[in-house]
Amino acid sequence: MTDLGFAPLLRVATPAAWVAAACASPDLVLIDHAACEKKAASTALALMFAYAEDLDLADEMSRLAREELRHYEQVSRLIRVLKIVPQRLGPGRYAAGLRRLVSQAEPHREVDLMMCGAFIEARSCERFAALAPVIGGAAGELFDGLHAAEARHQRVYLDLALRAAARHDIDLAPRVERFAAHEAELILSRDPLLRFHSGVPADL
Repeated sequence: MTDLGFAPLLRVATPAAWVAAACASPDLVLIDHAACEKKAASTALALMFAYAEDLDLADEMSRLAREELRHYEQVSRLIRVLKIVPQRLGPGRYAAGLRRLVSQAEPHREVDLMMCGAFIEARSCERFAALAPVIGGAAGELFDGLHAAEARHQRVYLDLALRAAARHDIDLAPRVERFAAHEAELILSRDPLLRFHSGVPADL
């Protein structure tokens, strides 16, 4: 089994232009992040159904879904405290862009889905670290508190990817590099929407 646990998944840091745009629109970032937490919980539940025969995976996803929903509640409370008007935001391109790399055939699909989750959680962790010191106020405190959880979630998904790859004798390294290259492209390229996982704002 290839051990990739020591190597960081992300190939690029969040651009300063995105951090500046996020700090200028904290309401939008919080609203989108609340949606991200709900999506993360939904993804974990979907994986429990997709791989119902794998009780270890189901247990991990059950715990993760509950934690993601608790995070949603934290963000939702802050939105209320700050008197931010909720709104329905269209989805960004990031998660859909990563999922385009997911194989349609098993067992590679399982490995790719876990890798997709690992990259999303890794980028969330990195963005919390970038935003917490500069966005200020209650949002900065919240993001600082969520940082460790996202790092742990990344590890959960990565461990599941490693386990599935080993079980089916799949070389994980080239798949990681493929995801990493595309993820970096999504982060560094111009993006028409400002979202928690978006690329460089298109108007800059």
